[in-house]
Amino acid sequence: MAGASLRGMSGRGYGGAFARSLLVVTLCALFVTAGCRSTQHVSPEPSSLAQGGSGLAGQGDPLPSWSDGPTKAALLDFVERVTREGGPDFVPVDARIATFDNDGTLWTEQPVAVELAFVIDRVKALAPEHPEWKHQQPFQGVLEGDLKAVAASGERGLMELVAATHAGVTTEAFDVTVKEWMATAKHPRFNRPYTELVYQPMLELLALLRARGFKTFIVSGGDVGFLRAWAQRVYGIPTEQVIGSRAKLRYEVRDGTASLLLLPELDLLDDKAGKPVGIQQVIGRRPLAAFGNSDGDFEMLEWTTSGTGPRFGLFVHHTDAEREWAYDRNAHIGKLSRGLDEAPRRGWFLVDMKKDWKVIYPFEQ
Repeated sequence: MAGASLRGMSGRGYGGAFARSLLVVTLCALFVTAGCRSTQHVSPEPSSLAQGGSGLAGQGDPLPSWSDGPTKAALLDFVERVTREGGPDFVPVDARIATFDNDGTLWTEQPVAVELAFVIDRVKALAPEHPEWKHQQPFQGVLEGDLKAVAASGERGLMELVAATHAGVTTEAFDVTVKEWMATAKHPRFNRPYTELVYQPMLELLALLRARGFKTFIVSGGDVGFLRAWAQRVYGIPTEQVIGSRAKLRYEVRDGTASLLLLPELDLLDDKAGKPVGIQQVIGRRPLAAFGNSDGDFEMLEWTTSGTGPRFGLFVHHTDAEREWAYDRNAHIGKLSRGLDEAPRRGWFLVDMKKDWKVIYPFEQ
């Protein structure tokens, strides 16, 4: 079923702030291009990516997809120092926390955020239940492929799209919907399931950290329910270690069954300064290491590396237009400008994707 009606809902609702983070800039830039066409579909395939990376840390080179150089050396040195018992930088296991942004850090975010592709497809799937959408923007624009009209609807229109596809259902129902969509949706450029567009070097890093006693967390501006539906299968990160933007919930008993209903109201926007807030609320510790790819992750890296003792901050810099995409300061999504300027001064590392990664995706091997 679609979400609750949004007529008269204020910009403080779930769609208002969340759309601003996830959709506004992306839609305005992309809905006038061919890159934002509807996803294609294939038969579901079970993913073994998380399992495939789990043994890498036991090999001679735990990061075989990383080119030898200062970034790889620094990563290995940091992990070795904080896990060497008796060493001056040793950190107990319970304090070994590493946080990762998702879009553009663990998997591809171009030419459109994966969750936005989900929103577009969900509107089309729900349309038969809402004949009024044929004459109501921005839904009409989505259904007719009039992407300029969708962009012209502005923030309020995008708010309606998000709430119609994310709110008004139970958390269990939303989880099922996301899993079903993720099992069949394909990336428009690579014609592969989105779950195959994860970065092999980052899978190796996740495996290395976990093998050395770290807890790895996703900290994303995306919806937490959307992420939790597939994060463990793809990354080996359990649901309780996923932090994202979240809607308010209401407890209900429906037909004798206790449920949690997703409301069209925002509880946390987990982006920029919201990321340290979300980390503290969920984890209660300042991470030892943080990994991102955009200025939306700046505060997470800043807060992490402001702590005492050994700390590590890293931005993935998208420099490979041939194998993936090249973008930074002027990007419509995943903008990296302040991070580029301040990383050297703050001792943060910049992964040059073209130079530092021998392969980008698991299927390249």
